[in-house]
Amino acid sequence: MMSHKPRIAIVGGGLGGLTAAILLQRAHYPVRVYEQADQFSRVGAGIQLSPNVMRVMRHIGLEDAMMRIGLRPLQKLSRDWKTGEITYAVPLERMFELYGAHYLIMHRGDMHEILLSALQPGSLYLNHRLIEMEQNGTCLSLAFANGIHAEADIAIGADGVESKVREILLGPEPPTYTGYVAYRSIFPRKNIGNLQIPDSSKWWGDDRHLVIYLLTNKRDEVYVVTGVPRPEWQFESISPAPVNPEEVQEAFGEFHPEVRTVLAACPQATKAPLLERKPMPLWSDRRVVLLGDACHPMPPHMGQGAGMAIEDAVMLFRCLETEPHDYQAAFKKYKMNRFERTARVQHESHNNEWIRYSMDHEWLFGYDVLTAPLREDAETRRTPANSLGPSIISGKTQ
Repeated sequence: MMSHKPRIAIVGGGLGGLTAAILLQRAHYPVRVYEQADQFSRVGAGIQLSPNVMRVMRHIGLEDAMMRIGLRPLQKLSRDWKTGEITYAVPLERMFELYGAHYLIMHRGDMHEILLSALQPGSLYLNHRLIEMEQNGTCLSLAFANGIHAEADIAIGADGVESKVREILLGPEPPTYTGYVAYRSIFPRKNIGNLQIPDSSKWWGDDRHLVIYLLTNKRDEVYVVTGVPRPEWQFESISPAPVNPEEVQEAFGEFHPEVRTVLAACPQATKAPLLERKPMPLWSDRRVVLLGDACHPMPPHMGQGAGMAIEDAVMLFRCLETEPHDYQAAFKKYKMNRFERTARVQHESHNNEWIRYSMDHEWLFGYDVLTAPLREDAETRRTPANSLGPSIISGKTQ
């Protein structure tokens, strides 16, 4: 039977884009995911998945697979850079009791692979870097650098902080450099010998920080990520670049001996700029909508960048389902139900004080995007059905 639901092109095959694709495909939307990379591999970084994210993974049937690979940490500690004093311990043992889901740590690549396994076969298109997107009256036309063209009724820009979809909507504008760089390294735990480290800890200095955590349920990999001030940096790419581990060790040369021991065990490291944007007023235009870092990028200081993209995916899906004949109304409702929350997380991430000391985390961990009541206003209801508004090319916004 032919589907009457709109054809959806998702630009970007990251965690948010794949979550959106899985939800939409299970509701029988024709979905294609276009990813500019020519292959995926287990590289990159660790990821911390708080209960607000793990509830979504349970909903789409992937929680168990992630729990088999990832680590349920016993400790998540904030520590003083010099003395090692614990300034706050997140009550991880009560996460399920308080918020109905566990807190999980895993390798980002492992999570990505599990999400890929839930995608409909044949719906992912690698080596598709978007270069143009045009409105031709009844649908969208997408052009890729490999010479392939595609059509869709709706396009979702899930293509990250350097989003091409966002650039098409708003024009070129580089993200804001925060003045900090992130050093990252993943290496076998055996490299640190008999040193016993917490499952997850963040070491807070006066002007820099360092996070150390274990990545798998075997506790056999260590992940290190930092924020180090570098006021000026002319970068051509945001992609992580190799760096001598001695540079990382020097940046934390006065920190606690435990930190110095871990850093001395790093066989390799990378460096990348930490970027952000102010909350954007425009999230959609006609048939095009943004999610995740494409519309609200943030530094990783709360570990919620992927979480906000995954929440976005759920909310966008819910709004499309409640407004099946009016894309503009769905997109307005989506932004209305996401803007304040993502702006708050952006603000908290920018300030970089999250759980340094005891504080309320129910607003973040306790939020359930699957069941949160949908906000509406009169303007959402005024858009005529199937009226998709002004052309993307015109620059007018909703």
